[in-house]
Amino acid sequence: MVVFLLPIPSVTAQTQMLSFKNILDRADRPLPDHKISYGEHPDQYAELWLPKTAASKVAISPTAPAGRIPVVVLLHGGCWRADLPGPELVAFLADGLRHEGVAVWSITYRRVGTKADNFSPYPDTFRDVIDGLETLNLLAPKYSFDLSRVVTAGHSAGGHLALWIAARAMLPPASSLYRKDALRIHAAVGIAALPDLAYARVASAHACGADTVDKLIDIQSRGEAAYADTSVTPLLPLNVSQILVSGVYDGIAAPIHAWRYREKAREKNEIVQLVTIDNAGHFELIAPWTDAGRLVVQQIIAATK
Repeated sequence: MVVFLLPIPSVTAQTQMLSFKNILDRADRPLPDHKISYGEHPDQYAELWLPKTAASKVAISPTAPAGRIPVVVLLHGGCWRADLPGPELVAFLADGLRHEGVAVWSITYRRVGTKADNFSPYPDTFRDVIDGLETLNLLAPKYSFDLSRVVTAGHSAGGHLALWIAARAMLPPASSLYRKDALRIHAAVGIAALPDLAYARVASAHACGADTVDKLIDIQSRGEAAYADTSVTPLLPLNVSQILVSGVYDGIAAPIHAWRYREKAREKNEIVQLVTIDNAGHFELIAPWTDAGRLVVQQIIAATK
């Protein structure tokens, strides 16, 4: 069943007042339990946030070994650009999730503009996300992770990557990003996501830059074929449970991104759940002290079940 919550918006003084600086400038920003590298570059690491509840609020899967903990793989946004904030922007969201009894593996990655020898956003940004995800296989025994219930979640550009990593089984075998025996994703949650890169290239250019997507997927060398293994839409159906959450007043990733993606999924006989939140913009969705942010936490926790 598709759930599409789209209330008639009533503009208030609080509408989309939250900026990323409001999040970054808070003095009470929480800290992860561990910072773990998965590569040699300074941006090839992930933050591990372990559950803070004495007893997990998340129901343990009856098929999983006793005590195994679901994992949320969290991917920050920032327009795939190295000059914009990274995992610190989703620290409050990670903290909100760990207080609900799940582990959070918050991955950062090399991006457009990263200074590194022989680095190219395609394929290296995508390979970083893959390598960060697969590192969970090494951590699972130590931390009792339930790898049968890995949920990917991401905000904005990270929402694209969260859906893309869930779609890896659908990558063309000829792609340099294809790997056999990829870690299976239980569900994916896109938060103000940009799943269709061809559309985002134009519709979000005002926020991310006119040539950012081109650089990310190497349009200059690869042409239109560059979308085939980098955008999520061409990979449909994903055969993974998907939820896309949007804010009505989002001026960066408007709800139309999610709506268009759902319609493309329908053409492939796949159901995508949409949740559109009134009185919320782009950054309220990753701020758990807001009503919108609390709802996002609830949606991600529900996806682990």
